[in-house]
Amino acid sequence: MTSPSGRQEPPPVQAFHLRAIGAGLPFANSLPALAEALGDGEPGGAAVVQAPPGTGKTTLVPALLANLVGRLPGGPGGRHRRVVVTQPRRVAARAAARRLAALDGSPLGTRVGYTVRGERQAGSGTLIEFVTPGILLRRLLADPDLPSAGAVVLDEVHERGLETDLLFGMLTEVRQLRGDLTVVAMSATLDAPRFAALLGDHDGGGPAPVVDCPSALHPLRTEWRPAPGQRLDGRGVTRTFLDFVAGTAAEAHRQALAADSAADALVFVPGAWEVSQVAAGLRSRVGPGTDVLELHGRVGPAEQDRAVSGRGPGENARIIVSTDLAESSLTVPGVRLVIDSGLAREPRRDAARGMNGLVTVSCSRASADQRAGRAARQGPGTVVRCYSQQAFGAAPAHVTPEITVADLAGAALVMACWGSPRGQGLALPDAPPEPAMDDAMEILHELGAVAGDGHATSAGRTLSGLPVDPRLGRALLDGAAAAGPRAAAEVVAAVAGDARASGADLPRLLSELRSDKGPAGRRWADESRRLQVLAQQAGPLPGAPALPPLAGGSALVGAVVALAFPDRVARRVPGGGPEQYLLSSGTRAGLPAGSSLSGHEWLAVAEVSRGGGRDSAGTGAVIRAAAPLSASFAESAASHLMAEAVEAAFTQGRVTARRIRRLGAIVLASTPVRPSPAEGRAALAGALQKEGLDALNWSTAAAALRRRLAFLHRELGEPWPDMSEAGLLRRLQDWLGPELESLAAGADVNAVELAEPLRRLLPWPDAARMDELAPEALDVPSGSRVRIDYPHWSDVTAPPVVAVKLQECFGLAATPRLVNGRVPVLFHLLSPARRPLAVTGDLTSFWSGPYAQVRAEMRGRYPKHPWPEDPWSEPATARTKQRK
Repeated sequence: MTSPSGRQEPPPVQAFHLRAIGAGLPFANSLPALAEALGDGEPGGAAVVQAPPGTGKTTLVPALLANLVGRLPGGPGGRHRRVVVTQPRRVAARAAARRLAALDGSPLGTRVGYTVRGERQAGSGTLIEFVTPGILLRRLLADPDLPSAGAVVLDEVHERGLETDLLFGMLTEVRQLRGDLTVVAMSATLDAPRFAALLGDHDGGGPAPVVDCPSALHPLRTEWRPAPGQRLDGRGVTRTFLDFVAGTAAEAHRQALAADSAADALVFVPGAWEVSQVAAGLRSRVGPGTDVLELHGRVGPAEQDRAVSGRGPGENARIIVSTDLAESSLTVPGVRLVIDSGLAREPRRDAARGMNGLVTVSCSRASADQRAGRAARQGPGTVVRCYSQQAFGAAPAHVTPEITVADLAGAALVMACWGSPRGQGLALPDAPPEPAMDDAMEILHELGAVAGDGHATSAGRTLSGLPVDPRLGRALLDGAAAAGPRAAAEVVAAVAGDARASGADLPRLLSELRSDKGPAGRRWADESRRLQVLAQQAGPLPGAPALPPLAGGSALVGAVVALAFPDRVARRVPGGGPEQYLLSSGTRAGLPAGSSLSGHEWLAVAEVSRGGGRDSAGTGAVIRAAAPLSASFAESAASHLMAEAVEAAFTQGRVTARRIRRLGAIVLASTPVRPSPAEGRAALAGALQKEGLDALNWSTAAAALRRRLAFLHRELGEPWPDMSEAGLLRRLQDWLGPELESLAAGADVNAVELAEPLRRLLPWPDAARMDELAPEALDVPSGSRVRIDYPHWSDVTAPPVVAVKLQECFGLAATPRLVNGRVPVLFHLLSPARRPLAVTGDLTSFWSGPYAQVRAEMRGRYPKHPWPEDPWSEPATARTKQRK
């Protein structure tokens, strides 16, 4: 159809019947407000929808937008622009599309369709398409104008998934380029204002409007049934807790059925393994009239669709055991009872060990409330929480944004391809942490995916088009060149999937998947075929290194894994036992106890996580998936980590050096060599920086001279030199230059006397008065010359001290003073056994007063020594009475 202006217009289409579709859905009452917020069909609007799960926003908002977009000029080829709706999970995208198509009365894949990884039901005439965030990200990178879309809906933005956050930032820029693109963000929690501010008019027009919807909850009763033992231990969720959850769910469901025979139950646990454990425990407890269904990413689409569909007439009661997949992304009809473990699985990045993975934590209070709300969507409900009110109060208020805790390699590549290296300029809800971004950019540099300025290279753009992590993308394409597309695709599909390798043995897992005819095997086979096609289409990466051909078997598995994770190439630690390995990143990790990989010299590690007990071999980290690797291919795959250098060190008082060949942190060879002067100086400087001047040998004379000079600097300042650690290090070359050269050349530290070097700092001509201002010793009346102990160079208040026998000071009335009479000497008067009798800085007062008591106590103990009544007239002596 052609308009009067000659523009090609799309043929008229039937609008979605909003009244019929929205019957009984609370959000139907908010549709007029949303239409008004979007300008009643004017192109380029933006809004944030804040509505709890179960209100119908996922069904009604896309239908409203499709009607509004249908009034606008068509897209490429005169076709209608479609509404693209993101759902964070594949099962949610399929379920949302199926529900809206059923309400519309149209076959799925015609007016309403979906596209998820490996599956598509949509055509050129599709008006509403549900997709996962990754699908839309790759479409944006391929064509930033997104010409086929008239509107984009980002659902469940409150979950703070990394890909959804990226889409949010990228779409705010697309809106500036395309004035006719409508963007709506939908949140189930109360954080809508922050998204509205980011999505608003950046030319000063203020935040985007927020359209609210009242909760659709019916009365909800909360029961607290905390488990008697621990929920978590060092290995994760305890089996006793999972058994408690299963027993609690079975009992609570029996009670719910007694009151309402139509009541189904929904049980929340953190992961697929826990789902299987609790489901098995339930099946042994419930009768034949109750079906126990599992809902998580590993079960097939048919099983997922059955779990999220309502119970038909005459069908058994149901207990659905689910991960957080059912928390907010989709509604499970018929649920009147929720059993909540209070646990969730979230990504975490351990920068110190270079590990990324999922950890089990307490779910946020917002997540707990959303889980509970599932029981009261269609009528009064009950939530049973298998933890205490105190644990609920101690949980975080909101879910941790994935961008702040996850590995950012894939996200950094997307941002580099978008033209925003490191996320600069993107309106992200949270900025990526700098250390994590630094690590991600380093990985991308090693892959050749980004240039020096942070922008994507041709290799990076190729990797960004693959629906896998950039490291696995590199392994897929480089591995395909060396081993063939099929072999490489099978390994990458196994590593990228969620099947667990028993004993960390990836080759065994691959063999099991090949023979598995169940859902896990079928998912792996489908993914392998899809990746094989992608590898054949993409070809080798630009600038890829030439690799030797790879034979089959475990060596091939290890080679492909090493291409993906060269920083996790691992070598067995000598003397550490057959299960302890050092990764090229520097992390030590252990194989699980009894692993069939134990004893191999080299491994390519695909997954490593924190752990303890026997499984970590005492390292604090556990290898979860790995394959044997040859030494030669380890060096080929991690060639950028190869380095050879002379490493000199100052240890045990001498500079020594070795020529070391390394693969990252792994030492391949070490040979003693003679250090060059420059290497020796660098080693000595490093030791002084780490240990300070304690690395040198301070003789008694050198330490005493340093104290005297420090005392003069404290009392008189310049030109007397600063003897502090920082002061001497600052002038190191001035006083120790020749000796440093001698030490750097290999001299022993004990052969260097520091007293003479210190004298190089003496200020002339002031130094001529040093013995007068701060003498080494003091003459006392007995004729002895007693050493003066000067305070430590770091002490800013202590006086100089003379420790001398009391009898040697008879007749000494005036306390000697140093530094031109400024500082009195503190006397430690000693007994004949050289034990302290008195400490005084005023001898006149001592002889006139305390001496009498000292005399009375000591004369009987030391009768051979003089204790006169009149110390003023008694000759001072260091001898006994007889010898005197």
